[in-house]
Amino acid sequence: MSDLIRVTLLGIIEGVTEFLPISSTGHLLIAEKFGLGARSDLFNIGIQAGAILAVTLIYWKRIWQLLTQWRDATNRDYLLKLAVAFLITAVLGLIAVKMGFKLPETVTPVAWALVIGGVWMIAAERLAARQPDRTEVTWKVAILVGIAQMVAGIFPGLSRSASTIFAAMLFGTSNRAAATEFAFLVGIPTMYAATGYELLKVVKGGGAAHEDWTALALGFVVSAIVAFIAVKWLLGYIRTHTFTPFAIYRIAFGVALLLLVPAGG
Repeated sequence: MSDLIRVTLLGIIEGVTEFLPISSTGHLLIAEKFGLGARSDLFNIGIQAGAILAVTLIYWKRIWQLLTQWRDATNRDYLLKLAVAFLITAVLGLIAVKMGFKLPETVTPVAWALVIGGVWMIAAERLAARQPDRTEVTWKVAILVGIAQMVAGIFPGLSRSASTIFAAMLFGTSNRAAATEFAFLVGIPTMYAATGYELLKVVKGGGAAHEDWTALALGFVVSAIVAFIAVKWLLGYIRTHTFTPFAIYRIAFGVALLLLVPAGG
């Protein structure tokens, strides 16, 4: 398999999995260990940036509305809640990084995270279905979404999107579309900040000097295009469907990995 094909496949995997509730970190790790090969930190940052750009473009009208009409009380309240969720993630995330608190990115813990996350999603979906349909984002939701993002960041395989969407749905914003929008809008500045932080570390460490920029550019473009299509599809899908099929996929995939991979692999 040529290197450009490997790069294209990694870009596709990142684009599909970054915002779907199935864990991009877990899928990229597994893809690298089972045939596509490990890439540089800068490459992984680059393809993630492509996915972030895609979701930014999808929500650009909503973002523009919030920023230009912030004097409106409803928009200002929503912006403040986005800011609080982002700050909670940033502060707790930096503390976790400084303390070195992160599970090893090996297949077994990722597989368990996929299974546990899938079971939790099914239970959470049923609990949320019993609540009245609410689109309002409360302060409790904003705080818990911020915490959920941080937790997903240090446990590979949990999925940032799954953690934040279901935190919102369970604790006040039971409407799937409203919960997903808030989770994704919080994720945009969070992921840009995380990408910038990691990029700075790579550049300072001299990792950029030996980078394959052609591969990085290809991965970025592929990831952006695929993520745009995937998120557009997801936003339409959840209007009339539950997240349960994603949960079943996570459980099946995680169990398969636990059966196929030696303990600790």
